[in-house]
Amino acid sequence: MSEVLLHYTRGGKVESMHRADVAVVDVAGKSVWEFGNSKRSMFWRSAAKPFQALPFIERGGIHTFGLTSKEVAFMVSSHSGEAQHVELAYSVLGKIGLAVEDLACGPAKPMSSKVAKELMVQQKAYHEVHNPCSGKHCGMLALAKILKVPIEGYTELKHPVQHLMHQAVANSAHLQKSEVDTGIDGCGVPVFYLPLYNMAWAYARLGTPKQGQWGQDEKAITVIRDAMLAYPEVVAGSRRFDTVLMNVTKGRILAKIGSEALYCMASVADGIGVTFKIDDGSYRAVAPAGIAILKKLELISNTEYQALLEAFPPILKNHRGDLIGTVESTL
Repeated sequence: MSEVLLHYTRGGKVESMHRADVAVVDVAGKSVWEFGNSKRSMFWRSAAKPFQALPFIERGGIHTFGLTSKEVAFMVSSHSGEAQHVELAYSVLGKIGLAVEDLACGPAKPMSSKVAKELMVQQKAYHEVHNPCSGKHCGMLALAKILKVPIEGYTELKHPVQHLMHQAVANSAHLQKSEVDTGIDGCGVPVFYLPLYNMAWAYARLGTPKQGQWGQDEKAITVIRDAMLAYPEVVAGSRRFDTVLMNVTKGRILAKIGSEALYCMASVADGIGVTFKIDDGSYRAVAPAGIAILKKLELISNTEYQALLEAFPPILKNHRGDLIGTVESTL
């Protein structure tokens, strides 16, 4: 059962709580630490994206279409819809010979409130390129082109693209494909249901490919990892926790968010993967939870810890800017 991880206080009294489950696993699959139930199953959501990109990278997609490392990072992103993300969407689509109209992710409000406000002021509509999953969909379309199969229906579980991605996700998590159930994600494609423990193990392997026993996939997974660490601002966006965390730790911690406050990290130097799920799906809990867990595990230095607290202060203020409460970890 999940346990209380965060207290939100007001006037020195606990007003709200966030419960969570945490799995910490090393590259060999050994459980290092858990909080709550590390074997709890949950939808991996967008944190599965690095592994969904594997079939495309394995088949030489980068060389075939002349993609850059930055464009690979875009394919595994949950981006903020900022200018560089939109430009990357058009760039990848142009290289694979397709158009925005071919994206089946649906138009979405940018995750960046600044960009969303700018579009509203300019009376411009939200488009598919603003969807935080447009990079993943570009990757799916590119894989369909590599496979020489129709792009029609590429979001359906029975499509060859989704079959390969389902298998890649299962392999990455050391599970059989039949053990990984599916649902439908917010962008219309299959999403995968599996234990937090296996997610954490997959991230440990992603962080340290040479020790992760990837076999013939080692080169491809290394390309994906290196792209994420080289372009944290593409993986997420300005002032986003993923981006700030990877920048503050100078790439020692790899990070990727999933919807409903499912979060994955990898300590590249230690071969350790971390996955946590906030019970109520609240995004406000992600940064304080991630910082508290990394501090508990001693995976960040005191300097990095203070830098993260500065970026994401564990305090609550009212509309006048008065300090009225705190965010406190139970760890």
